[in-house]
Amino acid sequence: MSVIRTAVIGFGTAGRVFHAPLIAADPRYSLDAIVTGSPERARAARDTYPETDVLAYTDTLFARADQFDLVVIGSPNESHAPLARAAIEAGAHVVVDKPVAVTSAEARAVAAAAKAAGRVLTVFQNRRWDGDFLTLREVVAAGGLGEVRQFDSAFTWWNPRVGTGWKDLTGPEAGGGILYDLGPHLIDQALQLFGEVTEVHAELDRRRPGGFSDDDSFLTLRHVSGVRTRLWMSAVAPAPRPRFRVGGSRAVFRSDGLDPQEAQSIAGRRPGEAGFGVHEDGRTAVVEGPDGVAAVPLRAGDYREFYRLLAAALREGGPLPVDPADSIRALEIIEQALGGAR
Repeated sequence: MSVIRTAVIGFGTAGRVFHAPLIAADPRYSLDAIVTGSPERARAARDTYPETDVLAYTDTLFARADQFDLVVIGSPNESHAPLARAAIEAGAHVVVDKPVAVTSAEARAVAAAAKAAGRVLTVFQNRRWDGDFLTLREVVAAGGLGEVRQFDSAFTWWNPRVGTGWKDLTGPEAGGGILYDLGPHLIDQALQLFGEVTEVHAELDRRRPGGFSDDDSFLTLRHVSGVRTRLWMSAVAPAPRPRFRVGGSRAVFRSDGLDPQEAQSIAGRRPGEAGFGVHEDGRTAVVEGPDGVAAVPLRAGDYREFYRLLAAALREGGPLPVDPADSIRALEIIEQALGGAR
């Protein structure tokens, strides 16, 4: 395989802000097709990627399946599993934006179909390559916090009115709501850091008038390792919590604010440009303990690593950037949360 011929389904946030720019910036890939049923988004796709075919229907894409090596699915959550199955049946390797499906049973069926067809399936868990998360992993691995006891992770914003997008207008049965939106990221990060979970507690609330699904949610996870994880997700937070706060037996790590890559992409900057992924306001994380406070420089985030690793997997048989089993486990935890929410 030389250049990996790629099609992206969906040109909302997932396709427009994340996948298309990352693929276009990587010489190992060609961005050959974008599928969107929205005339407005189709115009934006043609303006941004004039050499890319813009298609209105997935049927048109799959009828040309022999022209593509990889299909990237960035459509609404409910369509992830059916489109992934269709892409696999058409002979393509597949990237599915998180969550890989609405239910863990659907996700396992997709993974089984990919294995049976000899196709690669992976999931875009891009938050593994947030700069603050990369920094936190290094701090935890270095042991300076001592025995980690508590992991607090929050992803919140202030949007007190129900929006017009599908995430706000569908219920959890279709993958709507903030738990399905942010839970796959936060749960995945917790599992990556601290391993398997034995207990799940959830508080899922609808705060906005006319809401169809949760918009202010809280999970606690008990890991086999003994770490207690607490996850906050909210669209109605007037002020932010720390992004990460990790309490150990010797010190506490804290970082504030979100990784800048999404905002930079929305602003028109592109992966690979100078400063992309860097907190340009000079912020740092801190480690605080009995001996005082130390600033910890934040690493630059780099979502390009996902597609670098995927190219190595497709070309050379290297490891996948994300094992689908990891994302299936996160879905099982989301299902536990929905079943036991108070």
